[in-house]
Amino acid sequence: MAIKYGRPIESKVRVVPAEPAASSRQDCLDLVQRPRRNRRTDWARRMVRENVLTANDLIWPLFLVDGDNIRTPVPSMPGVDRISLDHAVREAERAAKLDIPCLALFPYTDPKLRDENGTEALNPDNLVCRTVRAIKKEVPDIGILCDVALDPYTSHGHDGLLADGQILNDETVDVLIRQSILQAEAGCDIVAPSDMMDGRIGAIRQALDDEGRIDVQIMAYAAKYASVFYGPFRDAVGSSTTLTGDKRTYQMDYCNTNEALREVELDLEEGADMVMVKPGLPYLDIVHRIKETFAHPTFVYQVSGEYAMIMAAAGNGWLDGDKAMIESLMAFKRAGADGILTYFAPRVAEKLKQGRLL
Repeated sequence: MAIKYGRPIESKVRVVPAEPAASSRQDCLDLVQRPRRNRRTDWARRMVRENVLTANDLIWPLFLVDGDNIRTPVPSMPGVDRISLDHAVREAERAAKLDIPCLALFPYTDPKLRDENGTEALNPDNLVCRTVRAIKKEVPDIGILCDVALDPYTSHGHDGLLADGQILNDETVDVLIRQSILQAEAGCDIVAPSDMMDGRIGAIRQALDDEGRIDVQIMAYAAKYASVFYGPFRDAVGSSTTLTGDKRTYQMDYCNTNEALREVELDLEEGADMVMVKPGLPYLDIVHRIKETFAHPTFVYQVSGEYAMIMAAAGNGWLDGDKAMIESLMAFKRAGADGILTYFAPRVAEKLKQGRLL
């Protein structure tokens, strides 16, 4: 345009805005809702994310072994070791720095200390009790969960007392009561009966209360299925070579779901503070049904076989191990789990500290 006497003179040439090509309009779908808009950018995906994983969701299982300065790899669980008490204390310090709220302790018992009745479980100076005391002395603010069952201590590898090929329910419960009290006296915060005996939650709760241990929590292995996925765990605690028969008369049939609801209902009525589903990934439907039905703190155990499968696939280059780890853990949260026992706990917590989870 030209300028005359300080004012612009409009050009006689009129500029018309370009119209979008007719073909592009015809190619557009007449959509009001486009869900991909919320997935278009990283910040948008984070803003609408329905479930998140934090260190508060994690319980870290540790395998214990007698001795000093011992760290022995579990061959069927790459990256997992049996560790002596001194290393367990160091791992507790590491967990505290990573904001992992709780450790779960499982012992490998010297075969010479195993017997038919699992009497080492009632030794107040056994490996678990000594480790609990040592950790609580050095890292008092971390939670400790102790497994209540006899399989790490019996020569036959079963969770209860065995007579004439049968697991004795009521007699086993009497032993589990005493085991729970010993663990509580050592400083354990959560006793976790994994034995699947009938009535053990109510009996343990009553016994703890009678001993003045009213603040000790119970996490019931309420829906524990008879599963092949426990194999590497049994290697770690030394029961794979000692187990006679199977555990199908007390652990649940994996064909059932309603039975899980009945078991959970009984354990809650008997005084369980939290319930657990075990195994994890193949049982997401159980986790979801339990959480939806009872709205009670619900935990899930990503068991050794699940861990081993991911590690084996990653080790062979068939999967991205980190991505598979995170995706599997997020599945538990999506199903409704409030927390996860997982051997990936320190690895995940490190990534969370670094802000590199997703």
